[in-house]
Amino acid sequence: MSPSRRNPARDQVAIVGLGRSPYGRDRVGCTPGSLVLDAAIAAARDAGVGAADIDGLCGSTVATAYVQAALGIGRVSWFANPASVIGNQIVAAVAAVHSGMCETALVYHNAYRMPFASRSAGRDPMRRRAMLGLAETRSAWGTGHAESGANSMFGANAYAAWAGRYLHDYGYGRDTLGLVAINSRTNAGRNDNAVYRDPLTMQDYLAGRMVRDPLSVYDMDIPVDAADAFIITTTERARDLAQPPVLIHAASLGSTDYGIEEQLLDLNHAGQVVVAERLWAKSELELADVDVFYPYEGFSNIALSWFENVGYCGRGEGGAFVRQHWVEDQQRILIDGRIPVNTHGGSLSEGGTQGAGHLYEACLQLRGAAGIRQVPGASVALVTPGGYYFNSQGFLLRRDG
Repeated sequence: MSPSRRNPARDQVAIVGLGRSPYGRDRVGCTPGSLVLDAAIAAARDAGVGAADIDGLCGSTVATAYVQAALGIGRVSWFANPASVIGNQIVAAVAAVHSGMCETALVYHNAYRMPFASRSAGRDPMRRRAMLGLAETRSAWGTGHAESGANSMFGANAYAAWAGRYLHDYGYGRDTLGLVAINSRTNAGRNDNAVYRDPLTMQDYLAGRMVRDPLSVYDMDIPVDAADAFIITTTERARDLAQPPVLIHAASLGSTDYGIEEQLLDLNHAGQVVVAERLWAKSELELADVDVFYPYEGFSNIALSWFENVGYCGRGEGGAFVRQHWVEDQQRILIDGRIPVNTHGGSLSEGGTQGAGHLYEACLQLRGAAGIRQVPGASVALVTPGGYYFNSQGFLLRRDG
């Protein structure tokens, strides 16, 4: 079956507006809703559209009804609040726009530090009130876990176990994970939106506070108050709007029947494998066409598996691949000396926004609007949000024309 038959929406839907509520570790007085509204207004202005032009809404934990009312969007013909991470919202919007359910969709995602994220968050009464709904919003991750304590396999506990298994089985030390963290920090140094921009050395990394062996504080994404928003419409309409369209060439989600943390059989049965197989099957592009790569690293070991699954190397070779393409005098990864990885600083240094920051940066690069981070001639971006289990996702984005 040809890629066009597998993927009838190929290049027919585009991202044409970008908006952001700046990332911060301690944004006093904000709420999830206020963050989303800031980002949404910015995205609409960036695209040159108004409330009357938007007829679709899709977001994560902030209800679309709230956003619609607050922005004065009179009528919508499609809306959805799928689970995180960002790919679920994007894929849903692509399907809605391409099918005609709506013409122009506002897509958003927010991150919000709950009281357990830091001492300052724990003292914030607004965040303590938000905690009351946490049991319900936990379902936004789709895990079915009732709690995330020391005896749970939710989140960091599971990823630490798989990180340890990976290092053991393939003979790597913790410094292999350190290269992922240092790459993100180096790139964040040129990003004013990143919450951590100070240089990180391998010595710093290895001395970092251990959270769950072998993952330290430098291996885990940074809780932030933040939101990102995107205006998505048909490519035809996008070409008449204010910004250069970023075409969604192919998109895929992936999960297996081992899609819950403690049920994962091995890394060959992770959702990432499904994503990569489907993404390349739906695409007319190849890995050699990619100019910038954005592997999710909410936990550092996730990125190593993305290198393997998208085809840069084989199973267990991610650590060796990163070391092979490490540029010592720049303290970052450059694949084949030209393809940077997570130019914005990723989840480990810009901030943990469940892939939304990765997507935002990829769009900036393809617009040629990334400032001092700009990769000359970037025309194809590979973005792979999500981890091993229930939320693996991937996109191939291309510059129009």
